[in-house]
Amino acid sequence: MAERVIPLVDQRLAALGAAVPATPVPATGLLSDSLGRPLRDLRISVTDRCNFRCSYCMPKEVFDKDYQYLPHSSLLTFEEITRLAKQFVAHGVHKVRLTGGEPLLRKNIEVLIEQLAQLRTVDGLPLDITLTTNGSLLARKAKSLKAAGLQRVTVSLDGLDDAVFRKMNDVDFPVAEVLEGIDAAREAGLGPVKVNMVVKRGTNEHEILPMARHFKGTGIVLRFIEYMDVGATNGWRMDEVLPSADVRKLIASELPLVPLDHTTVGETAERWAYADGGGEVGFISSVTQAFCGDCNRARLSTEGKLYLCLFASNGYDLRALLRGGASDEEIASAIGHIWQQRSDRYSQLRGTQAADTGTGKRRVEMSYIGG
Repeated sequence: MAERVIPLVDQRLAALGAAVPATPVPATGLLSDSLGRPLRDLRISVTDRCNFRCSYCMPKEVFDKDYQYLPHSSLLTFEEITRLAKQFVAHGVHKVRLTGGEPLLRKNIEVLIEQLAQLRTVDGLPLDITLTTNGSLLARKAKSLKAAGLQRVTVSLDGLDDAVFRKMNDVDFPVAEVLEGIDAAREAGLGPVKVNMVVKRGTNEHEILPMARHFKGTGIVLRFIEYMDVGATNGWRMDEVLPSADVRKLIASELPLVPLDHTTVGETAERWAYADGGGEVGFISSVTQAFCGDCNRARLSTEGKLYLCLFASNGYDLRALLRGGASDEEIASAIGHIWQQRSDRYSQLRGTQAADTGTGKRRVEMSYIGG
């Protein structure tokens, strides 16, 4: 049986379920961390399961048939997720992204979307509700997701060549079905649809130009992501990272590009437009060009642990508060207290001892926390 990777609970707020911070932190919508970064984006993992076995996320040799997933009783219910989301929104969150694992594997996820769609920001506006998926179930669910209140989707797709794609997802899933899902999402109005391609040197870099050619002029935003050292099971090596600068130069050699401004503070992708007006591409460069300085994202695991960084080892157990009888005000205060102490900036410190803080603790897996 594969070793179970269990994320650890941060002892700085040990037993959160029994001890809410003594000094209340009111929800004013103006919460900032120790580096002055506001809380604006909440990423919610709704399941730790996925039907793909991509080597950079859930390698088959670890996540095999004997792997022990979280029991259903450990997962937050939709009502618990919505209750927590409401407290994050009170602190200033205006965007919620549903992730996994593969979020469309969570039964009746449309019900959760409907509940989240009822929430309003501190300015009285609807939330920006998005979802990241591998696209395998998207063709059959796109219309119901849109009807429930989902606004946009991001689809992970690491190549157009069917043999390459089947090898990377490692479950022999055909690329044609993902492309069908992308078309269905666009037709359903879940746009602008974004497509994320993780580029791994020696594996799929020859798919960069075919992907750019395919999506250029379609209205779909293609984004290239540097292969990242998330978790502890993907065997990450720096020599398998193809820097975004090299990817951009390769595309521009055939399809000239011009830079675009960021649309929002804390945006992860550097935006470029095709010079002939054929749309845009993005580059997410967590390894070679860290964007920790304005990171405004919090992550909630499927069992209710709050993580302050994609590369974190420790989570804060908010489920204990939910199921321990805490009031909304107490939960909001705990979230505020946690965020105020946040100083995470792993990508800026990568390669130094400070990046691991010398603890030897394993970073949480992407399949558990979401991308």
